[in-house]
Amino acid sequence: MHVVALTLAGRVLQQELAPMTHSSSDPDRIAERLPLLRRRAQMVQATRKFFDDRGYLDVDTPYAVPVPGEEVHLRCFRTELEHADGSREARFLHTSPEFAMKRIVSATGLPIFQLARVWRNGEASATHVPEFTMLEWYAPGANLDALMDETEDFVRALLPGQVYRDGILIPITEPFERLTMQDAFARYVGADLLKTAGNAEALAHQANAVLRDGENWEDLFFRLLLERIEPVIGRERPTFLTHWPAEQAALARKDPSDARAALRFELYIGGIELANAFEELTDPVEQRQRFEADRQKRLEFSPDQDWPLDEAFLTALPDMPSCSGIALGFDRLVLLATGAPTIRDILWLGQSF
Repeated sequence: MHVVALTLAGRVLQQELAPMTHSSSDPDRIAERLPLLRRRAQMVQATRKFFDDRGYLDVDTPYAVPVPGEEVHLRCFRTELEHADGSREARFLHTSPEFAMKRIVSATGLPIFQLARVWRNGEASATHVPEFTMLEWYAPGANLDALMDETEDFVRALLPGQVYRDGILIPITEPFERLTMQDAFARYVGADLLKTAGNAEALAHQANAVLRDGENWEDLFFRLLLERIEPVIGRERPTFLTHWPAEQAALARKDPSDARAALRFELYIGGIELANAFEELTDPVEQRQRFEADRQKRLEFSPDQDWPLDEAFLTALPDMPSCSGIALGFDRLVLLATGAPTIRDILWLGQSF
């Protein structure tokens, strides 16, 4: 089902929304932004219908958890669970429902989805706030290509035929671009990414970049991605950036045809990173090794971000069927649908951050 977009779109919508950022009170801002907030509510309904029609089960998972995730660079909100006997346990507001949802897939074998509130501390910009809504879904039996097909169908169902962002109109009805990370670095950086994996000097030489003090291969990879690739992809049409280096596999399987790459993609539209997806790793031994390596890196950056490994998730992993899963920033999707200037404009009480 295609949801009808706001009648004010593109340049006109951008101009009319700009004054909203100067309102002084929540009641005034809600009144001003009500068309955007109604649009958001319509998109929530359309999302549930899309997945209901495809046989997905809507699930809920805990928000305050003993293990919030294993991302190296994310900072978590910390709280405490107080027991009746007076004892206390650390809890964290999760950065993603991923671990819990995969446990459900392992137990049921069912396709599932969730519109979840998630928290990532210390982050704020025009396209991000510390508390936001994440849409995640997991499709047993689907490979990465099938998940890209379904993601295209979902985005087309929720967005108008074209969206306006950063001065350009981006068509949504045309086939999305599918670009491997290897091809992206060849095209926009001039480097053989996979051949230089782990060798910062070689990557810097091929990219004609000056290696900064203390910069390792991973640091340089992300710098080149942010400076030379992300600004130019997803602007003529949405782009899936696929087959990330194995060093960035996270919870994804390695590509059976080339172990230097991981079966992972991110989706970009109009300069916005919209989604991150994996063809899921189901080997608990390899996953534990990755978690332990990530944990060591995280503690080097942020010693206070310390928690045990998620043993319940690792125990459930061998029972998970072949599966692909995706996390999509729902607020950013609403941002694209409405043409609003900032993410705060499509949150009910957005300026509290």
